[in-house]
Amino acid sequence: MMWDIELRKRFANGKRRFTLDVCLHSNAKRLVLFGPSGAGKSQTLMMIAGLGTADEGHVRLEGSTLFDHRAGIDIRPQQRGLGYVFQDYALFPHLTVLQNIAFALQPGLMNPKRHVHDPAVSRWIEAFRLEPVVHQYPDQLSGGQRQRVALARALVASPRALLLDEPFAALDRALRKHLREELAALQTQLDIPLILITHDDEDVDCFADAVIHIQDGRTVGETMDHDALATR
Repeated sequence: MMWDIELRKRFANGKRRFTLDVCLHSNAKRLVLFGPSGAGKSQTLMMIAGLGTADEGHVRLEGSTLFDHRAGIDIRPQQRGLGYVFQDYALFPHLTVLQNIAFALQPGLMNPKRHVHDPAVSRWIEAFRLEPVVHQYPDQLSGGQRQRVALARALVASPRALLLDEPFAALDRALRKHLREELAALQTQLDIPLILITHDDEDVDCFADAVIHIQDGRTVGETMDHDALATR
């Protein structure tokens, strides 16, 4: 099984109570979590990445256990081998493009040096055509450039899977279309599994080998293969 994920967590914020209870079982290389804002998609992705801890459940990727509450297994995020792209890209504002990408290869919390020479970093700078902006800072970049930097940072450590949290939401319509196609081609080339969360039908149409619907913290729809999407 590519994705074997069961997660349960109770959240409390003032008077608001929210229970996340999701089950994802799929062999899809491209799995889309689809649902409205506030459904619990981002919390699910963060717990898969190890950036949050579930009260119960497990996370297994291709038979490898990353989290199992009963067994007391909770592998640190840095050791899970997952590339993560946040919705707002979460680039470090005080680091250049080069340093942001190299940060994923840096042990500990030390910032990379301004002039990093690493073949993996150079590969992704070239792949995403970032050479002209390599010494610029995030606030000097366009939305598309920031997204490419975030993707390069996620891919530079050769992750076993890629987790994408609404990666096109902050972009205008024309740029979204272009970068969807670019990312889809890259995923096919790398043959890397991914989970993408979205509430945009066009993301589903472009990426989904399978879809799991999440609403109010729960999976409410069965996984569908790509051929079934046309009948939604």
